[in-house]
Amino acid sequence: MFQDAPFAFADVQASHLRRVLVVDDSRAQRRILTLMLGRWGFDVAEAENAEAGLEICDRFHPDFIISDWMMPGMTGPEFCARFRAHQRDAYGYFILLTSKSEKAAVASGLESGADDFLTKPVHGDELRARINAGARILSMEQELRAKNTVIADTLAELQAVHAVIDKDLQQARVLQRSLMPVRSAEYGNSRVSLLLKSCGHVGGDLAGMFSLGKADFGLFSLDVSGHGITSAMMTARVSGYLSSDYPNENLALKYTPDGYIFRPPRDVAARLNARVVGQEGVSEYLTMAYAHVDQDTGLVRFVQAGHPPPLLLRRDGRTEFLGVGGLPIGLIENATFGDHTIHLEAGDRLLLYTDGFTEACLSDGTMLEEDGFLALVLSIPEKHRGPKFLDALYEALQKKLGDRAEFDDDISAALLEYGEV
Repeated sequence: MFQDAPFAFADVQASHLRRVLVVDDSRAQRRILTLMLGRWGFDVAEAENAEAGLEICDRFHPDFIISDWMMPGMTGPEFCARFRAHQRDAYGYFILLTSKSEKAAVASGLESGADDFLTKPVHGDELRARINAGARILSMEQELRAKNTVIADTLAELQAVHAVIDKDLQQARVLQRSLMPVRSAEYGNSRVSLLLKSCGHVGGDLAGMFSLGKADFGLFSLDVSGHGITSAMMTARVSGYLSSDYPNENLALKYTPDGYIFRPPRDVAARLNARVVGQEGVSEYLTMAYAHVDQDTGLVRFVQAGHPPPLLLRRDGRTEFLGVGGLPIGLIENATFGDHTIHLEAGDRLLLYTDGFTEACLSDGTMLEEDGFLALVLSIPEKHRGPKFLDALYEALQKKLGDRAEFDDDISAALLEYGEV
């Protein structure tokens, strides 16, 4: 029998959780529960067996189900399992009525998907407490579902924004590559080739070359601190300071009554440093190796501003890392830089590169460093020249990294092949 509570049900905080389905093969027991729940303000539906209950669920969408355990045909646990298998927008709280108290029986009910149990005879205050607990759970579930909807909507908006940003970055990548309009150019009997690989859509590395249409030419490799859009914007700005298209804006060139001439590399670094330091609100800096080459004599003057040392590859097989370091550009106002001088013979090569090579992280956690980089350079077959040499070098680095072939830094290089064309 059922014992009603002496006072009205008023504890359920979620007033919208009002639909209850009572399933029991005993008409008297259904009636008692229905009257009790109706007095508490619930909208109640009845079913005499589990099969009818499932049909009612499709149109009634109950928040709570109170089902007897033992019924003809489908049992309460079987009904619960079938109910859980139905597609629903919201969770339904399932209470089994039982005279069973064995642990095995309770475990069976839980495995079927039941949320709670009530032992016959049902007391009104206990039923009230169990539904109250279920209401709190359902309220939290609905609140979570609402928040998940907001999250899903926000995620969709973010994905749309990301798609727009990605499209812009793809275009920015194209524009950045336009800063390096050609990969290879010949100056007299010499050739300069370039490589640029960004670890993201855009990056802070750049390699370039320029000339005045005479025997002299310049080549450089630079690396702006950081990665991404900010570095790429700085790179784009710096590229304009070393462009052959607009010699009047090129910091490496000086106008004289007889035309433009090359400034000493140390002056180029100092002038570029003044420009970068003078940019208000800009905290980025850059490293650079810049070389001025006299094609007729093989004289090379270069500046190393915090950049990895250029690699000299003599025709006779000798190798040497050049330079002694120097300050990066853009860190210290009025910084001074020094020139270095070498002479090239026909067949010699000079390689300027960024630390994306030497600081590439190997599978054992160590960096490639200069010795590893030199070994990598020397592993490239003699038949590879110009851009093919740089491509082979990049592929060799990818192979060296193995599973860690995703680079953490941008990579660029400028290769001078003197007197080989």
